[in-house]
Amino acid sequence: METNFFLFLLYAVGISLSGVMLPGPLTEATIAKGYNSQNAGFLIGLGHAIVELPIILLIYFGFARFIAAPEVKIIVGVLGGILLIVMGAMIIRTLGRNLSKALDLPYNPLVTGIVMTGANPYFFLWWATIGLALIATAATFGITGLIVFVVLHWLCDIGWEQVISITVFKTKHLWTDGVQKIVFGVCAAVLIGFGIWFCVSVFL
Repeated sequence: METNFFLFLLYAVGISLSGVMLPGPLTEATIAKGYNSQNAGFLIGLGHAIVELPIILLIYFGFARFIAAPEVKIIVGVLGGILLIVMGAMIIRTLGRNLSKALDLPYNPLVTGIVMTGANPYFFLWWATIGLALIATAATFGITGLIVFVVLHWLCDIGWEQVISITVFKTKHLWTDGVQKIVFGVCAAVLIGFGIWFCVSVFL
């Protein structure tokens, strides 16, 4: 039993890391926030976890079907997509200014993590499919198994976002104005791109 549990945790960590390390809105927000705060990643990851907790509890108590409902996907996709487009546009507006002072998203890192997570319809889809399978397996080891899985999952999320923000913060002195504009221009483009995709894909 212990060996099986250990193997499950290794598998869960691998799945968690593969998900969080994929570029997406949360990564772009962490880069933007990390420019001015090396601990932004920790707070963004914490905001992400705050949204995940009720989702995990809903799945654990058998309400995954509500998370995967088409109506939920459409509402989150459209509203979240519009929000990402607006936030990307806000970053573009700052590109002609002193980026170290002007560039930022309109929320603190904690709220940014909550907003970027809640605006992503595929976050809910992930938990209603892959996450559901992980929680179902973790639950076979009792409540302790579920808690250990959730903690490890959050450590992967928060740890990776923190690595990104520290890296950005520690290396920003090497960035020229041109590099800054390219990096944050790409961040803005990715946010807008995801926003458009979220709005469109929910109807496909």
